[in-house]
Amino acid sequence: MNWFTNKKALVTGAGSGIGKALATALASRGCDLFLAGRDLEKLRAAGTVMEEMGAKATCHQIDISRDSQIKELGKHLSKSIDHLDILIHSAGLFHMGRLGSAPVKLFDLQYKTNVRGPYLLTQILLPLLKKSQMGQVVFINSTAGLRAPAGVSQYAATKHALTALAESFRQEVNKEGIRVLSVFPGRTASPMQKRIFDLEGRVYRPELLLQPGDVAETVLNALSLPSTAEVTDISIRPFSKTY
Repeated sequence: MNWFTNKKALVTGAGSGIGKALATALASRGCDLFLAGRDLEKLRAAGTVMEEMGAKATCHQIDISRDSQIKELGKHLSKSIDHLDILIHSAGLFHMGRLGSAPVKLFDLQYKTNVRGPYLLTQILLPLLKKSQMGQVVFINSTAGLRAPAGVSQYAATKHALTALAESFRQEVNKEGIRVLSVFPGRTASPMQKRIFDLEGRVYRPELLLQPGDVAETVLNALSLPSTAEVTDISIRPFSKTY
C-alpha cells in the first residue's frame, strides 16, 4: 500500500533545489501538493509537471521572512483543507561573512528566513497537522546545523537554532501522533550551492555533489515508515572519490 496516496503536503522552497525534488517525489506517489516559494513562475512550472503526473498542485507565492504572508497562507489553508499530513520546510537563505565584518542586517534576515519563518508557519499549521492520522514535519537543515565552519557564523547559528527548534518540538508533539524529522544535507547541487561556490571562488561541478533527488528519496523513505518507528535525524553527504 502506498502511504502517500491522497495525502496533503505543503513544501516551502518548492521552486528549486531540494524543495522542488521533494515536492516532485511526493507528487509521483499520489500526494496533493501545496507549493510555496518566492518565485511564482518557478512554482507554476514545477506545478505543471506535477499535474501531468496526475497530482494536484496549488501554488502560493510567499516570502517566508514576512509574518503577514505566512499568516495569509495559514488562513487560506485552514479554509481550503480540513487537515495537513506533511509539512516540509525547505526554504532557506545563505550569506557568507566573517563575524568581524558581516552586517548584522544579514544576520537578521537569515534568522527571519531560516528560523522564525518555519517556527511561525509550524505554529499556525499545527492544528491542521493534529487532525491528520499521523502528521509529519520535516526541517531541511544543513551540515552547518551540526558544526560551524569559519566564515558562516550567521548562517550556522540559524541552522543550529533550527536544530534546537525541531528537537524541542518533537518532544512536544510526539505524544499527539506527530513525527518530526531534521535533515542535514551536505553540499547539494542547487542554485544556492552554485552561488556559494562562486562566493568561495571554486569551480562548481554539480555532478560531484549530492543530488536533490537523493535527499528526496531518503526523506520519503523515512516518511513512509509505519507508525511504530520515527527517524529523527538524517545526515547525508556527497559520496565521490574526487570531491
